[in-house]
Amino acid sequence: MLRIAICDDEIDARDALRIQLEKLLIEDSEEIVYEFSSGTNAASWLQNHPGEIDLLFLDVEMKGLNGMITAEKIRSFDSQIVIVFVTGYADYVFDGYRVGALDYLMKPVTEEKLRTLLGRVRAKTTQEETYTIKNIDGTWRFRLTDILYFYSDKRKVFLVTTKGQYPFYARLDEIEAHLSPHFIRIHQRYLINPNCVDYLGGESVTIHGTVLSCSRKYRETALHRIARAMMGGNFT
Repeated sequence: MLRIAICDDEIDARDALRIQLEKLLIEDSEEIVYEFSSGTNAASWLQNHPGEIDLLFLDVEMKGLNGMITAEKIRSFDSQIVIVFVTGYADYVFDGYRVGALDYLMKPVTEEKLRTLLGRVRAKTTQEETYTIKNIDGTWRFRLTDILYFYSDKRKVFLVTTKGQYPFYARLDEIEAHLSPHFIRIHQRYLINPNCVDYLGGESVTIHGTVLSCSRKYRETALHRIARAMMGGNFT
């Protein structure tokens, strides 16, 4: 699934791009999720909703926070989102390299250019595996590589990243079945990303400064698999 956002301070420009995109998106698997009228709003929302947007079309010449500064802010907390600049001037093209922009589209955006661009984005994003949760705050999608571990507490499970913890209702057994072998069970309460382990002890692991117990039930198999992962081997 490809989730797209458009950021442009001119409503006519947003409408024009949305209409062009809607002609080319794959039904039921690709959608335009959000439209932003300012760089400030876009950067703030994306920081609070990690992984929810795959592709951002970003106007360069906006009032207030322009597109380039907006991209710099976004890159300070998200290195993965695909950024495509939309501009009426060719002068900005080379500036995009420093914020990792995939491409530039010149206004007015043609259907041919947009179709080619979407093909490149699809090829790039399908290589990344993600996990989606829903809670009272909305829908959240995370790249597996960004998830440190899951832990259960009563009826809730908490997904933990370096940026925070995200609670949702689920059973850890079901998550384990879905994410195996990418994640390893070390305890009735803990399911971890072995690639995020900083220290492996005899009865615990340390992930991002947090020590998690490894119970006797899982210890022998789990510690062996984690050790292999830490040494760069296949841990399945």
